[in-house]
Amino acid sequence: MARRGDAGVSSGKATGASVEILQSGRGLREAAGAVICLHGRGAAASDILKLGDKFQLSGLAYIAPEAAGQSWYPASFLQPLELNRTALETALGQIEEILRSITAAGIARNQVALAGFSQGACLACEFAARHPARYGGVLAFTGGLMGPPGTAWNFAGDLGGTPVFLGAGDQDPHVPWRRVEETAAVMKRMGGAVELRCYPGLPHVIHPDEIECGRRILEQMPANS
Repeated sequence: MARRGDAGVSSGKATGASVEILQSGRGLREAAGAVICLHGRGAAASDILKLGDKFQLSGLAYIAPEAAGQSWYPASFLQPLELNRTALETALGQIEEILRSITAAGIARNQVALAGFSQGACLACEFAARHPARYGGVLAFTGGLMGPPGTAWNFAGDLGGTPVFLGAGDQDPHVPWRRVEETAAVMKRMGGAVELRCYPGLPHVIHPDEIECGRRILEQMPANS
C-alpha cells in the first residue's frame, strides 16, 4: 500500500512548490535497499510506485516523488537544454535530496536504484550521468540522456560498474531508438555495466521482460545490514 514517504524533500528552489512523495514496501530504517521511482509526463507518483508490486521484492523501500503538474520539465527531452534547464535543475535537486534522506537512514548509495519510465527514465539517466557513483542500478524504461540530436555528452566521473538497463521499442513515438543507443554508449564510457534491449513494435509501455531485467538487477544489490 502506498503511503506518504519518510524521504521528504523541501520546496523546490526554482518553483517554490512542495514535492509530494509516496512510499511503499519497507520503511527506510528496515529496508535492505531503496528504489527511487520516477514517473512519466502526465502520470503520477502512484502510477510509477506500482513498479514495487511488479518487481515483487518486498525487502526494498520504493519511493516515488510527484512532479508539479505531473511533468518534470516542459519541453521534449530532445529539445535544447535551455528550454528545460530551470525545471530540470529543480527535479535533479529533488532527487538529490531524496537520496540524501535515504543515505541518512543508513542505506548506502550502492543499495539505491534509480528507476523511471519515459520522462522519468530520462530524468534517471540524467541524474546518474551528472552525479556519477556506484548505484545499485539505473533502470531506464524508454528514455535516455537529454539534448537535441548531435549533442556531445562529456560528463566527468565514474559509475563504478553500476548496472544500467536501457530498454525501449524500436519505433517509439517519443523516444528515438538512436537516443537510447547513444545513452548506452555514454553510460558504458562512464563505467556502467550496460544492458541494452530493443523491443520491436513495442508501444509506449513497459514490457514484462523489462520488469524481469530490472528485478534481476535489484536482486543483486548489496543488502543493507
